[in-house]
Amino acid sequence: MKKTISLVMIVKNEAVFLQRCLESAAKYVNEIVIVDTGSTDHTKEIALAFNATVYDYRWNNDFSAARNFALDRSTSDWNLVLDADEFISNDCAEAIRDFIENKEAIGKIKRVDKFSGPDGINYEQIYISRLFPSSCRYSGKIHEQIISDLPRVIIDVEIQHDGYFQQSKNERNIPILLEVIKENPLDPYFHFQIAKEYRGLERHEEALAHLKIAYANMTHQESYAPSIIVNLIYAIIATGQLGEGIQIIDSELEFLNEYPDFFFVSALYLLELISSDPEQYGGLVSLIEKYYKKALEIGDNGREGSVLGTGSYAALHNLGVFYEVTGRMVEAKECYAQAAEMNYSPSKDRLTGIHL
Repeated sequence: MKKTISLVMIVKNEAVFLQRCLESAAKYVNEIVIVDTGSTDHTKEIALAFNATVYDYRWNNDFSAARNFALDRSTSDWNLVLDADEFISNDCAEAIRDFIENKEAIGKIKRVDKFSGPDGINYEQIYISRLFPSSCRYSGKIHEQIISDLPRVIIDVEIQHDGYFQQSKNERNIPILLEVIKENPLDPYFHFQIAKEYRGLERHEEALAHLKIAYANMTHQESYAPSIIVNLIYAIIATGQLGEGIQIIDSELEFLNEYPDFFFVSALYLLELISSDPEQYGGLVSLIEKYYKKALEIGDNGREGSVLGTGSYAALHNLGVFYEVTGRMVEAKECYAQAAEMNYSPSKDRLTGIHL
């Protein structure tokens, strides 16, 4: 007998997103279970239109409790968990079916997060545990994790996430994270997560403080360890507290040898450092070119937490800017042209301004 699968969700006031999510996922599941934590819009009506079973739940600032309440109401062998502001973007029927019929594991799916950056729209990719046997449950009040000894296996399911694009959920998340950090003062994961919330609010000093704690307490075995380091360097740039960056970069070169984001942000950092004191740091200029070229050599390789473009069009563009300001106009134009072929708008704009 074929194994069954449920889509399990918790929602609140998600009428803007929910239909898109359900349209993308309904064809892959046998059942839809939706737990509503207090919607005042048409969220529940949209869910019912997809024949979902809808339950009400009193929100208590604990995501795991709400998710586990929802999982308890699933009647299937397997559960797929999505948020309303996510949607499946690839044809994954075969991948899902093969996984639930033949694996005893937890499926990690790729999520592509859309967010606004200083150079426009960016996309970060992470892998999250979202497809698992019905016995699995969550732990953690926020940024909850599946607790299980089962192996984690990446499967060919891709979801897009744009719920944080040009909007904020910081007011909801920060108080919960502060409460969790009080209970777990040295846990690098929660310091990393709250730093991302502060970064979204452009409260860079607070982000830096938490990233320093995360960095000091991580073991380098965490899947998110590279993201802590990369975000720490970005926070150092944003606050202008440039002194510690060189030591961090030098000590992490070997560990992050295959991460384009690390070399990309390291080049950005060096530009800021040299600009702050050309006399002292001018000798490091050649490293900027070296690091951008290293990012391009690695390429956009799909590593956890990687931002698309740091190994391709964005690195090409920034290398082009470096060549342009150092008078190497032919090389600058070549970099811009390559990035423009990848449809990178800033490079298209720069090409129109270059006269050889």
